[in-house]
Amino acid sequence: MIQRKVILWSVIVAIGGFIFGFDTVVISGAEQAIQAYWQLGALAHGLTTSIAIVGTVCGAFFGRIPADALGRKKSLLIIALIFLFSAIFSSFATNWYLFMIFRFIGGIGVGASSIIAPIYISEISPAAARGRLVVLFQFNIVFGIVIALLSNLVIVRILGPSHNDAWRYMLGVMAVPSLIFLILLKLVPESPRWLLLQGRYDEAKNIFQIINPDGFQGELDSIVKSNKEDAEEPGGKELFSGRYKVPARLAVLIAFFNQVSGINAILYYAPRIFEMTGLGKNASLASSLGLGIVNFTFTMIAIKFIDSVGRRKLMFIGSVGLILTLGLVSFSFFTQNFSGYYIIIYLSLFIAFFSFSQGAVIWVFISEIFPNQVRAKGQTLGSFTHWFMAALITFIFPYFTEKLGGGNTFLFFTIMMMFQLLFVWKMMPETKGKSLEDIEHTLIGH
Repeated sequence: MIQRKVILWSVIVAIGGFIFGFDTVVISGAEQAIQAYWQLGALAHGLTTSIAIVGTVCGAFFGRIPADALGRKKSLLIIALIFLFSAIFSSFATNWYLFMIFRFIGGIGVGASSIIAPIYISEISPAAARGRLVVLFQFNIVFGIVIALLSNLVIVRILGPSHNDAWRYMLGVMAVPSLIFLILLKLVPESPRWLLLQGRYDEAKNIFQIINPDGFQGELDSIVKSNKEDAEEPGGKELFSGRYKVPARLAVLIAFFNQVSGINAILYYAPRIFEMTGLGKNASLASSLGLGIVNFTFTMIAIKFIDSVGRRKLMFIGSVGLILTLGLVSFSFFTQNFSGYYIIIYLSLFIAFFSFSQGAVIWVFISEIFPNQVRAKGQTLGSFTHWFMAALITFIFPYFTEKLGGGNTFLFFTIMMMFQLLFVWKMMPETKGKSLEDIEHTLIGH
């Protein structure tokens, strides 16, 4: 049975995922207004839309430093302050350069949260429920996406599609959940596994007694033993020593394939994609909200199955579905067959398969395949790969669709998902129901 406090702590930390999702997609309703407001060309517009992801890449790269040095909790508090600062000042930006700076800063918070929040939840979770608890982070990302799309739609309906400052309200709304996140973080303790790495045994023991009242001593002894073995191994604290090549390869590949599905480009530019098929602005925003609701629904379904069916089977099912749906979108663009809302249906199915598989699995999988000694570094590697690819794809997506057309762009995503299916089949291990220390022994050994 999962202790109620563990659920509460996981839910609070997962609010970082809500802000992550909100910040990622809120720009989709504002990007065309921002382009017109500052009269941006195609490349400058692509950079404006993707600048937050550039910040996210930096946050993902450097986020492990405070996570290891200051602890998971203090790092999350800093992230909450960054979110609040970015939301307020980007909405009041008086010129394009200031806007870019504040969006970049917000992206740093998103990147750091994508490392530290899943790590924290995985480190306080019992093995049998770790998938469900860590996927709360992804669930909140999706919930944040839905609320951002709904917020954008409401603001446009109230102010009108041509209101010059509607985009400021869209971005400023994020200050509210950021403040709530900052306040509620006071209720969570430090990660007990991080405390053990710092030699703070008694503090860690007190927290483990809450997490696992019946078996805390055995779990504590197992972690201490594993930490000691890692510390004694040559290169035990160095991610690229060769000792951790298997989990490092797995983290890079699952993160790479996550983004070459086209998911972030589709979420960022959904209204524009729908307008390419002939829908009006309001209908495009409403259709984008529909995608968010599909994402939310199938993430909830994934929560139910991730610990029973397992990570690997979800990825198998998802990969096949992504190949089929992206192929249909590509075919529609090649044939210019946009009647009957086919694109909306195909993209809705794409989102369903993605959220049921890659969307739910990635942060769970990366957070559990690395040992305690290098978990923050390993999460950084996976998250950095994810956000580097997200920034690259989001930046080039408008240019590619303009020069190559929608058909070739979505054909590329289809081919990439064929390679993902091979990765799942040949390389991806199952981690459901195993303790973090058992997974370490399977992938690395001692």
